Amino acid sequence: MNLTRKAIGGRILAAAKKDTILTVSLVCAVFSMFLVPPSAAYIGYVDFRVLALLFCLMVVVAGFQECGLFVLMARKLLSGENNFRQLSWMLVMLPFFCSMLITNDVALLTFVPFTILILDMIGEKKHMAWIVVLQTVAANLGSMATPVGNPQNLFLYGRFSIPAGSFFAVLLPLTALSFLLLTAAVFCIPRIPMQIRFDAPAAAPEKNAHPALFLFLFLLCLLSVFRVLDYRIVLAVTVVCLLLFDRKLFRTADYLLLLTFVCFFLFAGNMGRLDWLKRFMAEILNRNPVLFSALTSQFISNVPAAVLLSGFTNDWKPLLLGTNLGGLGTPIASLASLISLKFYIKELPDKVSHYLAVFTAVNIAFFLILYAAASFL
Repeated sequence: MNLTRKAIGGRILAAAKKDTILTVSLVCAVFSMFLVPPSAAYIGYVDFRVLALLFCLMVVVAGFQECGLFVLMARKLLSGENNFRQLSWMLVMLPFFCSMLITNDVALLTFVPFTILILDMIGEKKHMAWIVVLQTVAANLGSMATPVGNPQNLFLYGRFSIPAGSFFAVLLPLTALSFLLLTAAVFCIPRIPMQIRFDAPAAAPEKNAHPALFLFLFLLCLLSVFRVLDYRIVLAVTVVCLLLFDRKLFRTADYLLLLTFVCFFLFAGNMGRLDWLKRFMAEILNRNPVLFSALTSQFISNVPAAVLLSGFTNDWKPLLLGTNLGGLGTPIASLASLISLKFYIKELPDKVSHYLAVFTAVNIAFFLILYAAASFL
């Protein structure tokens, strides 16, 4: 009996360590239930539109990956005569621009392993920390340019019914500045002439891959994000298409992230019903909402920070800026940053301290510059 209890306890502890943010969100949700007893009002806390669109975007992007679209694009761009600085710039810009449409985590899952492969092939692994860190920053900053680039943008865009023009007016100037900063950072890399040649052919897309179908579903998602099409129609069409053409993509959705959202919806909803806490949080947010949002993101990541803080303010602009800039900082400030870290540890386990030093320095530098720029918006 004791062995069984120990085994169950060990599994629970292992699961908690594997997804710390989910564990924190679950603990917060349960704690809040003691302050505000469960009731039918709980259903109103949950933003089903965000959950449905997140699910649809997850499986559609997985469908694009199944077609080999992103790696094929990267191979086309990088093949031929180059110099190392130019090659590095393209490796950094691939996640920067792709994250605007396929989210920052998917961009890093796709291009960081590809980058490690290329650096190993040309014998330039000594620059791996710098380039992978820049790719991580690029994915986190490029993704802020669109409502579908990351989950907190999708949530805030729907939560406050932000007009598309206002959304882009706030974030596109910072995205443009990010592009310039990333380009400047790449100039630290030497110009070494080289030629990239991929001897092995690109992996063939899976037999049942349907790129046209996923493009159609992605367009439906965009129409729903911009409130042209009801999200329930998009969800129904996506589910039916997957059932008919590619059922295994149901397994690719990050259901733990969706559950994390639900837990934070419950926690934020309950906290928002405590008048004393609402007054206290509103007062703090009024002092410096951009900085407070960014600092909160350092400890619970920017997605939960957006969900939590949205319950205490109606001013979406500083919250949007703060949670996007808040992705810069600690490795957990944006959960996508952990993806790059894991790939680097697997490749160079004895150089982790060097990677974290570079990561911290670059993130702080980018944050300070962009935060100063955001104060003028």
